[in-house]
Amino acid sequence: MLRREARLRREYLYRKAQEAKQHSIEDKKQRLKRALEENRLIPTEIRREALTLQKQLEFDDEGGEGVSSHMDDEYKWAGVEDPKVMITTSRDPSSRLKMFAKELKLVFPNAQRMNRGKHEMGALVRACKANEVTDLVIVHEHRGMPDGLIVCHLPFGPTAYFTLCNVVMRHDIPDLGTMSEAYPHLVFHNFTSRLGQRVSNIMKYLFPVPKDDSRRVITFANQEDYISFRVHDKAGHPGE
Repeated sequence: MLRREARLRREYLYRKAQEAKQHSIEDKKQRLKRALEENRLIPTEIRREALTLQKQLEFDDEGGEGVSSHMDDEYKWAGVEDPKVMITTSRDPSSRLKMFAKELKLVFPNAQRMNRGKHEMGALVRACKANEVTDLVIVHEHRGMPDGLIVCHLPFGPTAYFTLCNVVMRHDIPDLGTMSEAYPHLVFHNFTSRLGQRVSNIMKYLFPVPKDDSRRVITFANQEDYISFRVHDKAGHPGE
């Protein structure tokens, strides 16, 4: 297992190094292309390589999107296989944090909850990798109030940390009823920047692909870097 992890890590780092090299070449080619199209002098730093770069440009397809990123591989099985999400807490969780972890298990279909106990983070990650868990979700608290959420995509990331505020749990709402466990449709509002798309991908791939007739909807609405989260049940009323 350790040898396999070391080999996968070396392959990942090699892909990143190759990607950086390809990005550098692609940048030079685009600068040369712009200089030729605008009939300007070729930049000094690429003049020695200009002929080689021009020959490479002749073989580039029109409409291509440049060099693919190692980020493309992080979610290569998304939509093909359902995610396996593991939810746990910080050490010595309060009863309210345990309750919050239980409610998160209802939010993410097929998620499993694990008691943290005295396990170290490294041991948790190794156990998740060994059991082919795709995402590890860890919730933190401050004085009994959930205040942090870590989402770690396995095996090599990305990892995102979200600060939680104004948390309202289902237990806080009287006469709410049960929550549907159908795979939800997702709505992402105002995640238009590059960072926003990155964050939406991290959250989106925690959920399996829903059926067309699913009437459960989850909304993530971004406003000035604050993300409002809502679950809507089949009757159209907010569930959380």
